[in-house]
Amino acid sequence: MRETMVDVRGTNVRMLEAGTGPSLLFLHGIDGPSADPLFSELSKSYRVLAPEMPGFALSPIPDWMMNVGDAAYFTMDLIAALGLPQVHLAGHSIGGWIAAEVAIRSTHALASLSLLAPAGVMPREAPGHDVFLLSGDESVRVLFHDQALADQELAARAGDPLDIILQNRAGLARLAWTPRMASVILPQWLHRIDIPTFIAWGREDRILPFSTHETFVREIAGAHFLELPGCGHAIPVERGAEVARAMGAFMNGAR
Repeated sequence: MRETMVDVRGTNVRMLEAGTGPSLLFLHGIDGPSADPLFSELSKSYRVLAPEMPGFALSPIPDWMMNVGDAAYFTMDLIAALGLPQVHLAGHSIGGWIAAEVAIRSTHALASLSLLAPAGVMPREAPGHDVFLLSGDESVRVLFHDQALADQELAARAGDPLDIILQNRAGLARLAWTPRMASVILPQWLHRIDIPTFIAWGREDRILPFSTHETFVREIAGAHFLELPGCGHAIPVERGAEVARAMGAFMNGAR
């Protein structure tokens, strides 16, 4: 894994990169980028680029980035700055929402779209938990169906600096405070996504209920859907290798 910095119109972006092959830009979820099983498996066949979005981890959020639409335009500028024609775009959770917002604006530079439990659509049932009201261990445990994996994740995060944890929460709040993790507008425009699209969702997701997938699958023509029984919101960790292989087969067919 390599770490680089990219200048996007005056905003510096920290980037994790691994692998060789077709380029895949992966937008992280609510806790910033990490070398999880999904990242590791994808990098066996793809050049995986995982930017640290402004407002998360070590990257302060710019004053002008006020919502997910701004993050989408920023991502489009990032793709241009990286010189990535026909890149595979993927995202998890809040990153999936940003990726979808990019695709409804323009698919000119995109080869395919992969959305893993994306935020952005109002669920028809109440989420099990509000991510903005959780703290401490609970904020990690609710992401997982398999609590043994939650234990491992908590151990791995034990040394995380408090300022990074707080910045992740502040960055998420700037983008998705109200309505919580959703948009009343996005469903109206999902039909504009005109590239091959892969969607995966954990049936036991307690952050973004499983039924939320219905809107994405219905509105995005020809979307390929993968149901993940026994999986919560933390898809890149709980089922990362499996989903990466399914994504790889899908993206290979999308060329």
